[in-house]
Amino acid sequence: MKASEIRRRYIEFFKNRNHAEIKSAPLIPENDPTCLFTTAGMHPLVPYLLGAKHPSGTRLTDYQKCIRTGDIDEVGDPVHLTFFEMLGNWSLGDYFKKEMIGFSFEFLTGKENLNIPADMLAVTVFAGDEDCPFDEEAYNEWRSHGIPAARIAKLGKKDNWWGPAGTTGPCGPDTEMFYWTGPLPAPETFDPGDKRWVEIWNDVFMQYNKTADGKFEPLAQKNVDTGMGLERVTAILQGKASCYETEIFAPIFAKLDEIRGIDAPAAVRTSSERIIADHLRAATFILGDGITPGKVDQPYVLRRLIRRAIREGRKLGINDAFTSKIADAVIEEFGDVYPELRDRAAVIREELDREEKQFAVTLEKGTHEFQKLIDRVPAHIEKKIISGKNAFNLYETYGFPIELTIEMAQEKGFQVDRAGYDAAFAKHQEMSRAGAEQKFKGGLADSSEATAALHSATHLLQAALRKVLGTHVEQRGSNITAERLRFDFSHEDKMTPEQLKQVEDLVNDAISRDLPIVCEEMDVETAKNSGAMGLFENKYDAKVKVYTMGDVSKEICGGPHASRTGELGRFKIKKEESSSRGVRRIKAVLER
Repeated sequence: MKASEIRRRYIEFFKNRNHAEIKSAPLIPENDPTCLFTTAGMHPLVPYLLGAKHPSGTRLTDYQKCIRTGDIDEVGDPVHLTFFEMLGNWSLGDYFKKEMIGFSFEFLTGKENLNIPADMLAVTVFAGDEDCPFDEEAYNEWRSHGIPAARIAKLGKKDNWWGPAGTTGPCGPDTEMFYWTGPLPAPETFDPGDKRWVEIWNDVFMQYNKTADGKFEPLAQKNVDTGMGLERVTAILQGKASCYETEIFAPIFAKLDEIRGIDAPAAVRTSSERIIADHLRAATFILGDGITPGKVDQPYVLRRLIRRAIREGRKLGINDAFTSKIADAVIEEFGDVYPELRDRAAVIREELDREEKQFAVTLEKGTHEFQKLIDRVPAHIEKKIISGKNAFNLYETYGFPIELTIEMAQEKGFQVDRAGYDAAFAKHQEMSRAGAEQKFKGGLADSSEATAALHSATHLLQAALRKVLGTHVEQRGSNITAERLRFDFSHEDKMTPEQLKQVEDLVNDAISRDLPIVCEEMDVETAKNSGAMGLFENKYDAKVKVYTMGDVSKEICGGPHASRTGELGRFKIKKEESSSRGVRRIKAVLER
């Protein structure tokens, strides 16, 4: 079964069970400081999991584009991906375990669905501990559908528990479903440690709230959140060892072969080929959501993906510009499902071509730096070595893969301290991961009064920027903590002190007028006709929320917000800087 068919069957299955299909949210989380990118289908639904009313109701389903950056350095093996699609469905205080487990079993085994024989499946449930009891309800539901007791593993919080995202908040047990990928027949007893049992779906039951003193209290609104990785499920159902072997990547590899002039590629794709396919697929989607290469945050990740793909291309002998040609294959393959790719195709190509040209200059500088390292070593020294530290600097600063440094060194009669390089690389990787865990762990965003006020301030800020700089200004990203707001917007030039003061004054004037902040639900067309500003044109569902702040601002937005502008305090811009090409960034606070 092809990925497109699995995606279609999943959405139709839940739509037929009274779920509203919602659109994939952008890859850039809106107003969530905990994540660089949308990492799961639940991410855009955080406010509704916390109790806000969703315009489309209490039963939802979608396919969500996701980016996960923790394993970028592992991409190249048959398993890891940077970009992937997550199939999901949600109950927001509606049905719970009985219905969801029934849905899961029916979708997995139904002839018109995935048609998996039940004897190929196994499941896990939460075993219980001193905090929360054994999930007997989930266990009994699986038994009622004929899953033998020997195929149900009871595991602890490490394996069968979700959340909270921070130290407190919503959390609960989950149940995971596994498919046997080894020789037939499948073992009668499920061993979760046997890697031939591969997880294909996860149902999370948010039924507790963890308090500051460590207690787990029942939630008033119990939610269901599920996730099924499309690429993984496709590979499993097709009996492929890797998702790179499925039709999902076939057009990308075909374009890569065409660029290289290869008529008969090897049966198994190389690490370099997989890196190029994954990274440029991810980069195309990120560019499609309005991010351009830069030095910090999402723009930096984007640049890293593109440049790593270019380096791998050079290993394969591709010395001419090629990234935009791969992007064309991605756009052709996914443009019908994600229309924003077609809408921004010209910009995607332009940005990739520009980045490729800039990187060529960087590589030239790196070659010059390499030569300086060589020239420092006296000619009479017999054993000439480039230190691991210097080799890693060539990689980190100039994008030189270690293989290229070793090859160039050998041509000059030098050796490279590979062990020293590996140690420096491992230390860098460890620090990156630790930073990601701290800054971008993802999950439930803060929804306090302070963040709601700052969220309202971003609407006033955007209205002021459009008045001072022009109507070309549009939001390109928003990151809010309880202490400050960070707002990225489209604008080429550095703002002058006079412009910044004008913007500040306009925002503070709106605050001093104590305007009411009114939320209305309406269809997208009505919202646009009413003059509401909308961003990310392809992300909206049939019904949306529109927040109006007097005569100053009217925007399509999910919330949350303050009730009046007078509650915000005094608005103060702390910094204005470049975020990426054509995008400026403002950091501001509300002084109370």
